[in-house]
Amino acid sequence: MTISNTRFGDIEYSADDIITFTDGIIGFPENSEFLLLNHKPNTPFRWLQSLQDPALAFLVAFPEIIVPGYSPVVDDSVVTELSLSEETPKLLLTTVTIPAGKPKEMTTNLLGPIIVNGATMQAKQVILTDDAYTVKHRVFARSERVAEKVAA
Repeated sequence: MTISNTRFGDIEYSADDIITFTDGIIGFPENSEFLLLNHKPNTPFRWLQSLQDPALAFLVAFPEIIVPGYSPVVDDSVVTELSLSEETPKLLLTTVTIPAGKPKEMTTNLLGPIIVNGATMQAKQVILTDDAYTVKHRVFARSERVAEKVAA
C-alpha cells in the first residue's frame, strides 16, 4: 500500500505497519490509523503520520531518551484495553511542539503519552494524573541555552 503527501512524498507500507487508535488521538478522533516514520537517523524523534489525512502528522519522541527514568503509571483500564503484560513489546511516545522559529524551545508532552502495544499495534493516548509531569517539558535544558548565550 502507498500513501502520498507533500511532507514525505510516497510512503509504502503494509498492514503490519499500521498503528490503530480505537479512539483516535486527543483532539483528532476521526484519525485512527497512523504510521510511525523516521525523522532522521540517530534521533529520538519520529513522525506519526495519519493514514486518513495525509496532511496530518505529529512530531513524536521516545521520552525515555529525553527524560531518563520517565516511566508513567497508566490506569489498569488502559492496560486491559491494550492487552499489555510485562512480556508485551511496547512503544512509549510523546508529542513534541516546536514554537515557530525557536527549535531550541521545543517541548514534549509528558502528561499525555501515547502507548502502543508492539504486538497488536493497538494504541492509546492517555492523560496521566501524576503531577510530576507536564504538558510542556522542555526538550533542551534552560542551562544549555544560557551556556550558549554566554559563549556567544
